Amino acid sequence: MLPNIREHSDATLAGHTGKRAVLLQPGPHLGLLVGLLLTSSAVSGADYPHDNEPIGDVEAVYSGQLTPDLAVSTFRNIHRLFPSRDIEAGQSPKSLPVSQRSIKGLSFDVDDKTYDIYDYLALNSIAGLMVLKDGEVVYETYQRGNHRDTRWMSMSVAKSVSSTLAGMAIQDGLIEGLDAQVVDYVPELEGTAYDGVTLRNVLTMTSGVAWNEAYTNANSDRRDLLQAQIAQEAGGAMKVMAGLSRAANPGTVNNYSTGETQILAEVLYSALDRPLAEYLSEKLWRPYGMESDATWWLSSANGAEIGGSGIGATLRDYARFGQFMLEDGMIGDIRVLPEGWVEEATTPKTLSSGETLNYGYMWWPGWTSVSKQDKAFSAAGIQGQYVYVNPTENIVIVQNAAEPKPLGKKVVHPMVFFDAVVSHLK
Repeated sequence: MLPNIREHSDATLAGHTGKRAVLLQPGPHLGLLVGLLLTSSAVSGADYPHDNEPIGDVEAVYSGQLTPDLAVSTFRNIHRLFPSRDIEAGQSPKSLPVSQRSIKGLSFDVDDKTYDIYDYLALNSIAGLMVLKDGEVVYETYQRGNHRDTRWMSMSVAKSVSSTLAGMAIQDGLIEGLDAQVVDYVPELEGTAYDGVTLRNVLTMTSGVAWNEAYTNANSDRRDLLQAQIAQEAGGAMKVMAGLSRAANPGTVNNYSTGETQILAEVLYSALDRPLAEYLSEKLWRPYGMESDATWWLSSANGAEIGGSGIGATLRDYARFGQFMLEDGMIGDIRVLPEGWVEEATTPKTLSSGETLNYGYMWWPGWTSVSKQDKAFSAAGIQGQYVYVNPTENIVIVQNAAEPKPLGKKVVHPMVFFDAVVSHLK
């Protein structure tokens, strides 16, 4: 549960009134509350339309134990769950003109059942959906009280953002390259299972370090990392990672690990010598023309960002992120990502055994026949978050969702729906 606190309304933080004044009482998560009170955020302090909505607690999010309405209000208020940094937007938003194309009449079949857009929105608990074709808006909808100013949680879409920051840092000469040693940037991991692990290993989650990602298991490594985040103690996340054991040699097996992404965040924090949110603002959010400030969770009040989760951004700005990837990491005639990075980061990799791994640098290559043929790829997060990019058909699809459990509750798999959209727009 969340910290033992009491608001002036006599509701606990998990009872969620959104009021600012609180009475702190001793409890196991007092560090989180102090961090929330002391960490300033221009975004969270601004007139955000959802700020006074009730929110659940973060452990209930990962356990899948929120009622539908409470899940929605929590997912659009994640800056209230942890101390966060602002990702500042510029003054000149990139235009997203309305397309003459339409998905009207879209239908598709799955297991002898026919679905349309209305079925998909309802069955998959969609809170926001946008389709871009040739950089123009073909479809845009907001559900469950969301609108274009709503910031929605990224979940693991943030992993793909962190990976993209690594590419930018390599382009800027701040990281030596993919073969850079993790311990050269995070000396706290010297002598641990991460000694000898490269940036490439971390990006492909092939470090060989043992890890249990089970979100709903309170005793998993993933939940241990979450507890370190809740404690908000400097160095807490790396203490969790330093305590892990080796299960295989680097490069031999893939094991999906949010912990690897936190190591990536620490590598970036060291290499950049400044916050990831600030670098993201400088390299992408402002120059590319994101229209809204975003927020990003912190591992501790003055520490690195949470590399694997915790970005709160608008649907339109997630779409612009996908469009940036579609445009090969260029902003105008300025190369922001290394030449060839987008293709390298978003296509299947090969393990040292020669086995093909359907995973890139924290991006998911398409797995259906249509998406593989089109070399499509996605950033994906639990509870239904997606940024889908199809470079062959010049399409970006972004969705915000509030599925009831972290995994396994999709009625229609989004990739099947994305294939149907692509086919309809050809």
